[in-house]
Amino acid sequence: MKIERVAIVTESFLPTINGVTTSVCRVLDHLQETGREAIVITPRCGAPTQYRGTPVFEVPSLAYRQFPVGLPSPQVAALLQRFQPDVLHAASPFMLGGQAIGEAQRVGLPSVAIYQTDVAGYAKRNRLGAGASIAWKVIKQIHNGADRTLAPSSAAIADLKNAGVKRVKKWVRGVDLEGFHPDNRRGAASAALRERIAPGGETIAGYVGRVAPEKGLHRLEALEGIPNIRVAIVGDGPAMPEVRSRLAKLDPVYLGALSGNALSAAYGSFDMFCHTGAEETFGQTLQEAAAAGLPVIAPRAGGPIDLVDEGETGHLFEPDSRTELHQAVARLASSSSERGRMGEAGRRRVLTRSWPSVCDDLIKHYEKATARALRGVEEAELVEA
Repeated sequence: MKIERVAIVTESFLPTINGVTTSVCRVLDHLQETGREAIVITPRCGAPTQYRGTPVFEVPSLAYRQFPVGLPSPQVAALLQRFQPDVLHAASPFMLGGQAIGEAQRVGLPSVAIYQTDVAGYAKRNRLGAGASIAWKVIKQIHNGADRTLAPSSAAIADLKNAGVKRVKKWVRGVDLEGFHPDNRRGAASAALRERIAPGGETIAGYVGRVAPEKGLHRLEALEGIPNIRVAIVGDGPAMPEVRSRLAKLDPVYLGALSGNALSAAYGSFDMFCHTGAEETFGQTLQEAAAAGLPVIAPRAGGPIDLVDEGETGHLFEPDSRTELHQAVARLASSSSERGRMGEAGRRRVLTRSWPSVCDDLIKHYEKATARALRGVEEAELVEA
């Protein structure tokens, strides 16, 4: 069946900027550019009424730790009934997405669930104990209601399968290969930023992302004592006071939250990219750094395992090893030739991951989910790729 109309139910949307929102916006761009129609249903959070012409509908929500959580609402069924989509796309489904998948099951609408939250890592960090088991049961129930679940990395797929989630396939994220480009390093904006961060010509190790507990920025303490290095942090978030305190000896340059050309210039000013979060289901900023021609250093955990080729595009370190992180950064700081070699290899590695290419793959997943729903579950399971 040809996919012409897609209903996207997302737990997060503009004005909130995160991985879920970015992916949804890129999917919407692709749907519009390929002549398809869409709607967005999201928790009430001050979202725009449309995104590039695509209608956006808000439903009731409550605030939980600064994030809006969508509440079950009859609006969801009414909106789906009125729009008559060919497929439901549930982005990082929880309460709102779970309701939408249930409604899709009820009316025979094919559905695809996108997994983007590291439940295991979150549970471990917050010492949830029995709560983690309950959380995985909820995840299992929600995702097994969908015709297909898409996960971005080998680690995420393994977590889902271990929890009993069925019909899990891999779908990576795309990257803006033009916006994040090695040539940005030669631009005036990047040069000015380099002068601001490292006026003495020091090597710059940069981080981009939320400044939140799960991002593990305290790990950058391990960089203390490395000669001729400066650290730059792009982003903001609730952990900023703690991060400023713990990294005081390192004296990082805090550039705040950036986007668009300013973010591209920031990547262009870095000599290497240093990621610290050990709970990533994927790691979009690692792809952006690679596209910008930077070697990447990241924890050997979750999504980065798929994204960093040890010794080829960067280095992986054990999350709890200050020594490994220190040595990896020191090694790259002392060798511009190694940084160049790894940066070139990283750029080559992501050249097949443009957003149009990745979204074309998503359309194929929509079609497979639709085939499963139309054929009947048992027959489709036998022929599913």
